[in-house]
Amino acid sequence: MTAALNYPGSVFVCLALALIAAPAPPARRRLTALVGSPRGTRKIPYPSLIRSSSCLIPLALWVIGIGPMIAAATLVATLGLRYRRLRRDRCRTTELARLLDGLEVVIGELRVGAHPSTAAEVAAREVVGETSRAFAVSAARSRLGGSGADGLRRTEATVAGELARVADAWQVAERHGLALAELLTAARLDLVGRKRFQARTRAALAGARATAAVLAGLPLLGVALGQLMGAAPLRVLCASEYGTVLLPLGTALTCTGLLWTDAITRKALR
Repeated sequence: MTAALNYPGSVFVCLALALIAAPAPPARRRLTALVGSPRGTRKIPYPSLIRSSSCLIPLALWVIGIGPMIAAATLVATLGLRYRRLRRDRCRTTELARLLDGLEVVIGELRVGAHPSTAAEVAAREVVGETSRAFAVSAARSRLGGSGADGLRRTEATVAGELARVADAWQVAERHGLALAELLTAARLDLVGRKRFQARTRAALAGARATAAVLAGLPLLGVALGQLMGAAPLRVLCASEYGTVLLPLGTALTCTGLLWTDAITRKALR
């Protein structure tokens, strides 16, 4: 606590958090209520939660000190980043399955003699999500005389790379007059093969990820054992000048090891 009160940067941290928690001017709130937020501005989710947390941070900084506060912030940021990546991977797996289902619908419609725009429109109705929107845009472009492949190129999509491969096959069929159903079948088989390879690789890397998680938790086990033996490592880490440096440093090294392991395993899945 004494280290936190004597730390000169804590004053600036408290001032910055006060500016973040300050409410918007009344005129701006009225303008936002009338015309909405300006285009291009990023809406912050749960503003009340953000402001309440910003008010609690100075209190926590005064109570537990700057070292544990930095360590906790590093740990929360690392866990949040890993959770977002896990969510993104799950969304990508779901969208890839929808894309495969949509391609199966398009191929089936093309084999019975349907026009590519009609086949894409049927696929847009059969699936949901980003894949549905991509096929809907492709059908609209094809009906208006444009290229259906351009509608599948969506750089902001979760499965942008997979959609680009399908769009390349579609464009080759349009440019050279080849059978679109055959090329889309080949593209779908390629996507299925990539999906199976990633699933096998992810299963093979499960042991390495589990080992990294266990190694990251060993320092916590050591601190718990030291506390049970009466060495009082928590007092050293949280209430001493050495702990102000050692606790954030150890937390940063542990989090860096986790993120490094994630980077290695994700590189193997590409």
